[in-house]
Amino acid sequence: MPRRVAPSRKMRPEGHGRQLLIDTAARIMADEGVRDFQLAKRKAAQRLNLPETRNWPGNVEIERAFEAHLTLFHPDLSETRGRLRQAAAEAMRFLADFEPRLVGAVLSGWVTKFSVVQLHTVANTPEDFDLFLAQHGIPNEQTEKRLRFGGEHTEAVPAFEFVAGDVPIEVLVFNPTLRRASPLSPIDGRPMARATLKDLEGLLAGNVGPR
Repeated sequence: MPRRVAPSRKMRPEGHGRQLLIDTAARIMADEGVRDFQLAKRKAAQRLNLPETRNWPGNVEIERAFEAHLTLFHPDLSETRGRLRQAAAEAMRFLADFEPRLVGAVLSGWVTKFSVVQLHTVANTPEDFDLFLAQHGIPNEQTEKRLRFGGEHTEAVPAFEFVAGDVPIEVLVFNPTLRRASPLSPIDGRPMARATLKDLEGLLAGNVGPR
């Protein structure tokens, strides 16, 4: 009688392999601090020995699994969320002249110990913002982020990264022509949710959880 061979990971049913990829990518983002969805999916595919061109889930699916993982395995979610939102509020008060708006994980409430406070600001030039940080003795790293604003239109936006206490802050500096333009979310392709300081203070006052 021929010996039965256990199916390899590559032989698993497609639906099962897809769900494994979703759950593994979500766990990588939650437990290892990977912020990029594509990188998380590639890492998950490598660990599961699955080809990258197969069972490739969308970012929304990964995000839902990420939220479920945080709910089940991160009992400090509420404490971490409150700490990061308080830090965001302090940073927004400090940067009040630059019309700061909170975006990303700290606004949504689905945070980990790796989460970064992400702010959108407005300045006539990036040099104006750089000078402001220099005048206050704040060391920073300057990069840029390419954001999509609809269709195929993208913009390279200057970014400044620094640390306030023990909280990493990432500030994108938009020129005034983009003041009212909301970039598209990398998760679902819709305009990013953005909150003013008043909005954030309302969340803090109400001790609001994930949105």
